[in-house]
Amino acid sequence: MLPPQSLPSSDSHFSPRGCTDVICCVIFLLFILGYIVVGIVAWVYGDPRQVLYPRNSTGAYCGMGENKDKPYVMYFNIFSCIVASNIITVAQNGLQCPTPQTVRQSLQQEFCPSFLLPSTPALGRCFPLSNTNFTLPEFPWISNTTIAQGISGILDSLNARDITVKIFEDFAQSWYWILVALGVALVLSLLFILLLRLVAGPLVLVLILGVLGVLAYGIYHCWEEYRVLRDKGASISQLGFTTNLSAYQSVQETWLAAVIVLAVLEGILLLLLIFLRQRIRIAIALLKEASKAVGQMMSTMFYPLVTFVLLVICIAYWAMTALYPLSTDQSMNYSCPGLMCTFQGYSSTGLVQRSLFNLQIYGVLGLFWTLNWVLALGQCVLAGAFASFYWAFHKPRDIPTFPLSSAFIRTLRYHTGSLAFGALILTIVQIARIILEYIDHKLRGAQNPMARCIMCCFKCCLWCLEKFIKFLNRNAYIMIAIYGKNFCVSAKNAFMLLMRNIVRVVVLDKVTDLLLFFGKLLVVGGVDPSSPNHPCVFQTSILGAYVIASGFFSVFGMCVDTLFLCFLEDLERNDGSLDRPYYMSKDLLKILGKKNQAPPGDKKRKK
Repeated sequence: MLPPQSLPSSDSHFSPRGCTDVICCVIFLLFILGYIVVGIVAWVYGDPRQVLYPRNSTGAYCGMGENKDKPYVMYFNIFSCIVASNIITVAQNGLQCPTPQTVRQSLQQEFCPSFLLPSTPALGRCFPLSNTNFTLPEFPWISNTTIAQGISGILDSLNARDITVKIFEDFAQSWYWILVALGVALVLSLLFILLLRLVAGPLVLVLILGVLGVLAYGIYHCWEEYRVLRDKGASISQLGFTTNLSAYQSVQETWLAAVIVLAVLEGILLLLLIFLRQRIRIAIALLKEASKAVGQMMSTMFYPLVTFVLLVICIAYWAMTALYPLSTDQSMNYSCPGLMCTFQGYSSTGLVQRSLFNLQIYGVLGLFWTLNWVLALGQCVLAGAFASFYWAFHKPRDIPTFPLSSAFIRTLRYHTGSLAFGALILTIVQIARIILEYIDHKLRGAQNPMARCIMCCFKCCLWCLEKFIKFLNRNAYIMIAIYGKNFCVSAKNAFMLLMRNIVRVVVLDKVTDLLLFFGKLLVVGGVDPSSPNHPCVFQTSILGAYVIASGFFSVFGMCVDTLFLCFLEDLERNDGSLDRPYYMSKDLLKILGKKNQAPPGDKKRKK
């Protein structure tokens, strides 16, 4: 028999290891190398001034160089812009109008504008005021109201800078209230998670009783409404069929159906509480264990900051690679009838310009793949840290000194390819959803009900597929962190393990969701609404509190899922003997009626 000191430790589950999904790792690294090349090409050939600054008909930038004191461009005929422009060309090449945009030369040649209108600057361009009255002899079918609405829409879109300035002014005046609110949210999130080890049981009981109470009140309220309408004789036969759904509130059958549905839900919930009480106790014990694990590894609570920074880097790099190709050098074409040159458009003759669409597609694929890989990295790293807690036989003595950093290095060293594999599968599904949404947007005007039904079914199927892949990937990353197998094997093992314990999975998932939902309400409610904030600042505080709570609780949720898979593996692989002792806590052993065999001479040894 094994002596006490030879009992398994957490290190035995994390070594030795080898690199997994090497081919996918190589493909991912080559793709990242190509992504970097795209960024370099965009940086070399691009000029963001073409997107940020207006240009006149000679190609000179307004507000720069010799035109530094001339920041605005004036269009001789702004209505040519309204008629000729569309949102796609504005997004790709900026606002371009087939009209002369330089005043001095036209004045010298006595080519003056045919009319002048009171205007206002917007994003470096002069636009007429939306309340100006005018008529267009060239376009008699365009009404004065239509033109005013068009100009107003352009101004609303381009004057975002003024709105942003006002918002920043509000932030400058109330920034300390935002910091206080975020600090309160951070403290409340930490306290809620750390105190779960003490109050998880009573809190879950109170929340379940609260749900039962809400359903009971719903039954009472619906019954009272039904009784009143029954006495009045209001029946659905008198109402008939109508598309006004609110009208059905005035008939007794609606409230009777609501009473039946709520009563059935109440009865199902009571039966579940009776027959699944032991599984609920297991879920509560796992929540307590997760709270202890977080308390032992406080650094894990701040790992979402690392994920956030990496996500910002990915998005910023994609924005740069998307902006610079849009601003690659393009020669300007003019037609010059007589003495007046009129802008016609840009010509794209270079290799970069001809490959612009392909570069944009590459960039979108790079954005989604890198974002999903970063999220996968965070899940696998946290799973590795929390798994080291569970598989430490003597807690906290056997827990690694730096569990989070060890898991981070181990994941990057051995499992980059596996994370890239899972992220690529999810990326393909997400891009397919985007393409489907684009097709649906283009066909939205179609009146064919069959086509709309088919499109809706496809969108629903892809949404469900994305949710399933996210669920499968999450549990696969946990198994990768524990055993170091490749993605496919880990996904298969995780899925089969969960299917063999499907009832426990559902109970733990719903209990955790209920608890964390209450926690988010508590954290967001902790932001003081009586503080002298401007509306946008208060909304920012609420949003910030929710984001902080979601970040902390996502870590806690990952901890619960990791410990749960470890617990299921512990049950199936171990039997409590000296060779295969259970690693679960004493509370879980007590609930399951199991125990570990004590080594000879150490009958009172504790875990």
